[in-house]
Amino acid sequence: MSAPVASINARTRRPRRRSRATFTSVLGELLLTAGVLVMLFVAWQMWIGDIIIAAQHNEEGAAVSAELAQQPAPEPPPLIEADDGTTYYEPPVPAAPADAQWFAQMHVPRFGADYNVGIYGGTSRERTLDDLGIGVYTNSKMPGEVGNFSMAGHRTTWGKPFNQIDKLKLNDAIVVETPDGWYTYRFRTLEYVKPTEVDVLLDVPQAPQLTTDERYITLTACSPLYSLAERIVAYGVFESFQPRAEGAPDSLAPVEAATQSAEGVS
Repeated sequence: MSAPVASINARTRRPRRRSRATFTSVLGELLLTAGVLVMLFVAWQMWIGDIIIAAQHNEEGAAVSAELAQQPAPEPPPLIEADDGTTYYEPPVPAAPADAQWFAQMHVPRFGADYNVGIYGGTSRERTLDDLGIGVYTNSKMPGEVGNFSMAGHRTTWGKPFNQIDKLKLNDAIVVETPDGWYTYRFRTLEYVKPTEVDVLLDVPQAPQLTTDERYITLTACSPLYSLAERIVAYGVFESFQPRAEGAPDSLAPVEAATQSAEGVS
């Protein structure tokens, strides 16, 4: 009588040998684990870390603005009467900041109602852009000064203060807050240039042969996202100065409220 097939298979099946760990296999697993950890760190740095740092910058900015509001308001500059009978303040020009020195706060309603990021002297990554926020170029003019007030900021990582620079729309407010008051500029246009095209920082951007009596603002950041290949440049023109004694300007209103207000005017 023949044995059942199952019994024959059971007797003839040989146990499998366990593969022994080798130096190469262990090293491969370690490298794979390290690669995963690096990817997680990069993800944290680019997304989660940015969210945390951006929120921290805005909270610190709100505290700075609150502290400025509690200080005695400086004497407003004299009112000047324009040819059409309207009056305006000749903006005071603050002194240029030293490298990594706090200078002002930037508000851009298009970037969010809580957007309030510090502006500091210099544009080095190590001392200003990576750790502090927005940096003022060394030879830049100052807010309210005739010429070009020019700054740099990250578009990705380290809180990415200029991440939404490409979302700016015509006439969006770019407001610089100092102890004296608020300088309001209005966005005009975007441009993409090579990193070597430093003419965007001239008093009249990219026009070295021209002089001007206008006041400009220029924001620069890397482009495209996660690349150093180009620079994205946002230009604006000066609109007004509001002294601290008169309180915050209407240009700080949230974008939605400002749009509705404009639509209601005939």
